[in-house]
Amino acid sequence: MLIARLACLDNQAHEHAHDYHQLVMSLEGRAEFEVEGCGGEVCRMRACLVPGDADHQFAGMGENRMLILDLDERDTSPEDLDLLAQLFENPRYPALDADFQNLLSYAGAELARYGSDPHLARALGGVLLRALHLRLFGERRQGAVANLDLGRLDAYIVEHLARRITVIELAQVACLSPSHFHAQFKDSVGLTPHQYLLKTRLDHAARLLRESPLPLVRIAGECGFSSQSALTTAMRRYMGLTPKRLRGLQ
Repeated sequence: MLIARLACLDNQAHEHAHDYHQLVMSLEGRAEFEVEGCGGEVCRMRACLVPGDADHQFAGMGENRMLILDLDERDTSPEDLDLLAQLFENPRYPALDADFQNLLSYAGAELARYGSDPHLARALGGVLLRALHLRLFGERRQGAVANLDLGRLDAYIVEHLARRITVIELAQVACLSPSHFHAQFKDSVGLTPHQYLLKTRLDHAARLLRESPLPLVRIAGECGFSSQSALTTAMRRYMGLTPKRLRGLQ
């Protein structure tokens, strides 16, 4: 069974469990999840995989619109069972690249228009599920992971987050040519280096907004944005909220 649906998640926190797997993706806005003690957020750049029977808490953050896939293993082919077993072995918050975001936007528009057609909903959900599986477990990605020390790259990015970081210097950290680094990074992470840098800056800014009283201009500078306006524009575009709105929700 595969059900694809659109939903707005309540800003009030909820906690429950269900016997089917669930993939939650954002069309607009964001939501916070905690699945079996593993916390993360759903936004345009990140989804959430909730294994069946896993206790989880969630809450929408302001206005949001989610595309949710409910996946029951009943009447599922052996091939699809293997796919579900890989995807939902553990709670995950996979990064979503620009191509996947475009596919997600298309699926959301079709569901909004023809969501009453169950055959279309299942087909769209199946495409999204397989596209995500390929990004996480495709053969090219497996080869790329072996050649990248992601922990070392993350540490370098965090250390230098307040300034401009080029792909060339990240390639030097990884001991690869810029062209090889760009290709391998996208295969292993699912985002280009530029998209990953932006996501890291936004994640850090969101954490400072939630956990510190620092003024917005200071947070923008510490996270590598050229101005408070640049931070606001990026956060509105990719997270669906302004910094002031995000801080006000806490």
